[in-house]
Amino acid sequence: MNVYDSARMADVLAPEGYVSTDAAYDADLVILNTCHIREKAAEKVYSELGRIRDSKEEGTMIAVAGCVAQAEGDEIMRRAPYVDIVVGPQSYHRLPKLIEDAKPAQKSKGRSRVVDTDFPAESKFDFLPAAEVHGPSAFLTIQEGCDKFCAFCVVPYTRGVEFSRPVEAVLKEARQLVADGAVELTLLGQNVNAYHGDDGGLAGLIRKLADIEGLERLRYTTSHPRDMDADLIAVHGDVPQLMPYLHLPIQSGSDAILARMNRKHGAADYLKIIDELRKVRPDIALSSDFIVGHPGETDADFEATMSLIRSVEYAQAYSFKYSKRPGTPASDMDDQIPEDVKAARLTALQTLLNEQQLAFNERTVDISMPVLFERRGKLANQIAGRSPYMQSVHVTCQNAEEADQYFGKIVPVRVTGAFANSLAGCLENEARRESTQREPARA
Repeated sequence: MNVYDSARMADVLAPEGYVSTDAAYDADLVILNTCHIREKAAEKVYSELGRIRDSKEEGTMIAVAGCVAQAEGDEIMRRAPYVDIVVGPQSYHRLPKLIEDAKPAQKSKGRSRVVDTDFPAESKFDFLPAAEVHGPSAFLTIQEGCDKFCAFCVVPYTRGVEFSRPVEAVLKEARQLVADGAVELTLLGQNVNAYHGDDGGLAGLIRKLADIEGLERLRYTTSHPRDMDADLIAVHGDVPQLMPYLHLPIQSGSDAILARMNRKHGAADYLKIIDELRKVRPDIALSSDFIVGHPGETDADFEATMSLIRSVEYAQAYSFKYSKRPGTPASDMDDQIPEDVKAARLTALQTLLNEQQLAFNERTVDISMPVLFERRGKLANQIAGRSPYMQSVHVTCQNAEEADQYFGKIVPVRVTGAFANSLAGCLENEARRESTQREPARA
């Protein structure tokens, strides 16, 4: 969602004459779009601000946007007095005015510093210009905020309550994205499967989106198990454009820790959802989030998480040590876990997850699958894209002209090598593809 928000900020500023540049220290305006989900991410903001301050040209404006801005606006101004603008994630549509208000020339005495971290009554989506398409795959935000209030999570405080965009507004933007060249859309939301448009939930929206001519792939992230209803599960078997990959965070495999996290579901509930998904889409690949060392986590609780991972078998996952976030219930719990215990548990958990990810990738070797090529590879004449299962796939073409030919297209590729985080492949000829294509084993 931060990638999407950053792109939308660029869209908002384009009419004002701004263009994106990779040369941050030569820019007229530098915006740090921030994440507040973990302490390390928040501290990186201040480190980066220091580097920009030391290198910036005279007159360069600095803005801090996103969730750290929302949560720590006054603290940013105190710790980094050279920052010109602080703007929350719900207010970035007002950037042009904020920049104008913060320009040194606006006041005869010194600089004017601007903070906008309100939750505006109006939806920012009503004021954003049409999104620009920069490749064959595009993000589309359909939902923001969260009402779940997990004990460890700061999102409800930085992104606000759940908000769903109207169905017609989503469809209009989706049609425009496809008309501009996107063939894959990833639907975004802090709790995307809590989406409720004016005439239905996420399942109904996916069915409507699937009717858009030229839209060949659909994905959505991030989901909560409590909102994974029967209709949404069924869509995975009914809509061929919906890719066989789902990111469904559970955080812990221990019912005791899930209760302390205020997740309002148990491990058995989660496993039942996985079973139902695999009934309607046997080849679905699964991803998740895990937190180790949540307050009160015992060795037995941690082992329950490891047991669940062994049971599900993930294609990939994200895992972290518990990090205190100010204002969240878990930050005030007495039974905090020592850092060395958290580190040891994270190492063991990541070792298991990495083994599963490599095993899943290895099961796709010698299989042909459609790959959407969306970027250049690191080597000469190399193109890279994503499999239906979100694996990164690299193919080396004979020359640059051939690479250009396949960019932005979905092309059958035979997997020739599997690595920890990617696959190698070669372009599949039609005859061999028809005679040998088969599905990978379940994730």
